[in-house]
Amino acid sequence: MFSLHEPIDDALHAELEEYDDLTAALLARRGIETREEAERFLNPSYDEHLHDPLLMTDMERAARRLADAINTGERIAVWSDYDCDGIPGAVVLHDFLQKAGANFENYIPHRHEEGYGMNMDGIEALAKNGASLVITVDSGITDVEPIARANELGMDVIVTDHHLPGDELPAAFAIVNPHARVEDAYPFRELCGAAVAWKLVVATLTVEPTLREKIPLGWEKWLLDMVGLATIADMVPLTGENRVLATYGLLVLRKSPRLGLQKLCRGMRVEQRTITEDDVGFMIAPRVNAASRMGDARDAFRLFTTTDESEADELAKKLERANRQRKAEAGAITRAVHARLKEREVRSVIAMGDPEWRPALLGLVAGTIADEYERPVFLWGREGSGKLKGSMRSGGTVHGFELMNATIDTFEQFGGHAAAGGFTLKNDAVFFLEDNLVLALEASAPFQAGTGHARADAELAVSEATRGFLTKMERLAPFGMENAKPIFLLRGALVREVTHFGKSGEHLKLKLGSSDARASIDAVAFFAKGALAHTASVLEEGAPVQLLAHLERDAFSRGQPVRLRLLDLKVV
Repeated sequence: MFSLHEPIDDALHAELEEYDDLTAALLARRGIETREEAERFLNPSYDEHLHDPLLMTDMERAARRLADAINTGERIAVWSDYDCDGIPGAVVLHDFLQKAGANFENYIPHRHEEGYGMNMDGIEALAKNGASLVITVDSGITDVEPIARANELGMDVIVTDHHLPGDELPAAFAIVNPHARVEDAYPFRELCGAAVAWKLVVATLTVEPTLREKIPLGWEKWLLDMVGLATIADMVPLTGENRVLATYGLLVLRKSPRLGLQKLCRGMRVEQRTITEDDVGFMIAPRVNAASRMGDARDAFRLFTTTDESEADELAKKLERANRQRKAEAGAITRAVHARLKEREVRSVIAMGDPEWRPALLGLVAGTIADEYERPVFLWGREGSGKLKGSMRSGGTVHGFELMNATIDTFEQFGGHAAAGGFTLKNDAVFFLEDNLVLALEASAPFQAGTGHARADAELAVSEATRGFLTKMERLAPFGMENAKPIFLLRGALVREVTHFGKSGEHLKLKLGSSDARASIDAVAFFAKGALAHTASVLEEGAPVQLLAHLERDAFSRGQPVRLRLLDLKVV
């Protein structure tokens, strides 16, 4: 059955004695060991807990160069990635440069036609258009050849990025990336791309005080809606400086005057004034990403920058349509994968593809299949460039990146981490991809990741799952990477009702009661699959169950009642 975390030791309990036992334990499990660290975590401060951007290597050089370009009317080009980090980062620099009266343009490469990062054709087009300074956002750190070409064409390049560098740093005018150099003195390395771009804005306002004639003191805080959006969507750790940026980003998102954001929220039935990290991760970010996956990322960029109400309305609807199309196409691919798996042996690694499958959707499908079959999944399709590209999801039992590394001759390129990654196949590799991966997995035990159930943070009775208790837990929000939502263990709850909902009945809802029949609560699992779906399929009313769950608000029901988000379930 499920287990609880060990209690914290007496010394740590004494250090955090001003907090209740559960809060103290949750703080300790997040690496917080002192009263000062606890105060900083629970009360993040814009003025006290953000670092000076000029501590970052090359930041002062980059800021001075950007300020000079603004002041002299040089043509500036902002080259950003097309995802929900690059797009918000592009908006940050667009709004700043527009406010500063700069001569500039935004360039966003087409996901399917150009691919990730800088490319020669795009650089040459910018040079032809008169650009003499290029600023990258969420890209550039591995673009050695395109940046060399920019230099040949007389353009300076400022790289702002957060990805890991390759073997060689590009010959850029300045490289602003906390991960670029081991010796970088910046105190926090885990910023997303949009946050690094925002730091450049703050640094430029610092090194060039005359810009304050056009940009009021504190105006840059309004850009935190985009920084917070990207910080949450890009799944960087929500610790340290990112916790501050996410917290204030949500505050600004709730008040943001952006017409496109307002229209998008209205179409999704999300209340803007109460936006949470879940709204960002599950509602807003998928629609922003759908723009590039299904069409043109510039639609998402224009949505956040337009000041025309009718254009904002149309773009919000366009992203909504793109997101529905994304779901439909991903669903079709998922059904195709299921059909193939029914016709053949399911091996220790699942690998398959189709030239008609859109690579941008395959991470979503691979995640679904990996969760269902509890094993690594590799899916590939063909991009507009003709390359065979795909996504890997590990299923939680295998270190996916190490598995790819063990079959390196199969891939032209690959990257990622334990749980997820992307790859480009060599042309003939489709014929033996699964064989190679299965052999590599069988030969190397180190690829196995830890398995087993997550431990619960505390035991909870149905009657204790109240609004007041949830409010206390929300002191630790925003939740995300390295600050996961607390997990609660409920023992002996009784199943009152079992229902399925959604177009295909893919979602699960349980009504749970206490043994004394004095309290009840709903528990839901969206896209229930794997062991959870199997257990639910044999549940009978009145059955006693033990479960792991998060506690949350049901934002779509009147009064936003408290409910459980099911993680795992067992019949007692």
